[in-house]
Amino acid sequence: MNKINFYSVIIGTELLNGRRKDAHFSFLNQQLLERGWEHKASFVIEDDPELMLNIFNLIKSDKNSVMFCFGGIGATPDDFTREVAAKAFTNGNLEFHEEAKQKIINRFKEDAYPHRINMAYLPINAKLLKNVINDVSGFYLEDRYFFTPGFPSMSQSMVIEALDKLYPKSKEQKYTKTITINCSENDLIDSMKKLPENINFSSLPKIIGNDRKVVISLNGYNKEEIDKYFQIFTDFCINNNKEYVLKDINEIS
Repeated sequence: MNKINFYSVIIGTELLNGRRKDAHFSFLNQQLLERGWEHKASFVIEDDPELMLNIFNLIKSDKNSVMFCFGGIGATPDDFTREVAAKAFTNGNLEFHEEAKQKIINRFKEDAYPHRINMAYLPINAKLLKNVINDVSGFYLEDRYFFTPGFPSMSQSMVIEALDKLYPKSKEQKYTKTITINCSENDLIDSMKKLPENINFSSLPKIIGNDRKVVISLNGYNKEEIDKYFQIFTDFCINNNKEYVLKDINEIS
């Protein structure tokens, strides 16, 4: 992979109807940033197998995708993730994972049957993620599609395990440079249009009393290129007598 695109899929009708608050996105996002990675997209969806399959297939269509999925791997009738993951990634094929099965038996003894044991029925060739709470494993496929429980106390250690093992740190350093300009956002649109597609930029307008300001941020992997195109905005300020404040380049590492 030349560029890794990280996705998160957070499954839970109870999040959408307000019965619970999501904690997965903020945790995963922080873990990615600390390692020099970034989210490409995040989805919060209800427990709908068709919707889940469509989202999984969308992410699979990105050849550089890595996905963290939260929720739906339990033993209740509304836990669809294992089955849907198999449809998306293993042609519908599932099998009892012997190690996962034994962990459930060891943990729950005779109460492992008839329902809990089904949490070991995983897409073929699945590898396990350790559950530090009750030893009922999460799992992953192809070293890039990770499936964890909906409980943050269980999933967070799995996220760390997966990242530390397979995506510990980006080999590329990403640079960000920011300028705050005393003008309206509209004044800068022509300058924005001069930026190439490979440079990410954001524009954040601010209104303080009667004053208008815009915070422009550029980031990318080529420091020289960032400096080059950042000059467009400093030139605008100089040529139009606009006050501005620069922020030095930051390295996400």
